[in-house]
Amino acid sequence: MIKKVLIAEDHQSVNISLQRTVAEFGIDQADHVYYCDEALIRIKRGVERNQPYDLLITDLYFEADGHEQTISSGILLIEAVRQIQPELKILVFSAEDKASVIEKLDIDGYVRKARNDAQQLKEAFETISRNQQYIGRQGFNQKNASVLTSYDTTIIKLLAQGTRQNKIPDYLQANQIPRSSLSSVEKRLNRIKELLGCSNNEQLIAYCKEKNII
Repeated sequence: MIKKVLIAEDHQSVNISLQRTVAEFGIDQADHVYYCDEALIRIKRGVERNQPYDLLITDLYFEADGHEQTISSGILLIEAVRQIQPELKILVFSAEDKASVIEKLDIDGYVRKARNDAQQLKEAFETISRNQQYIGRQGFNQKNASVLTSYDTTIIKLLAQGTRQNKIPDYLQANQIPRSSLSSVEKRLNRIKELLGCSNNEQLIAYCKEKNII
């Protein structure tokens, strides 16, 4: 259940719009900030007081305005948040449309700023509430979305070699590969199978072998 939300967005009009959209979800508490540093402080404070946030909604890029910041982007914010509150659900709301950028992020949802994004935000919220990952339909084109990253092929190769899914994080951590939690692996595998039209790991391995991906 998502009851407490933090919005990190530097454009005031978008920030206000997000606040209104979140209010429509019936959220008990929705706080908002304009800087990544402030977002991280809020999240730290919530954890320390045993009143953590359930969801962070953040942009990826924040414009410099002369206000000195330690963390200057949503990408760095996400990485920092995962160190403090690994289980926090994170939804990216950004104009970024490159699959190579989005798919490297340890997130629970992504909606691109575009036409009908309010409806997709609603869908994302409902999906994430069910502990499922959401990637907006108009996030990026299929050609880019179907390109597997080295992270993806590493996971698939390990499965093909007989490594149990719950043991893959051990290999990733030992080799200092980011997004090494079991949750990250499971989310990414589900996304890969969705993109490639595979219903289980066995089909995924067979497909990747057939296409010489692994």
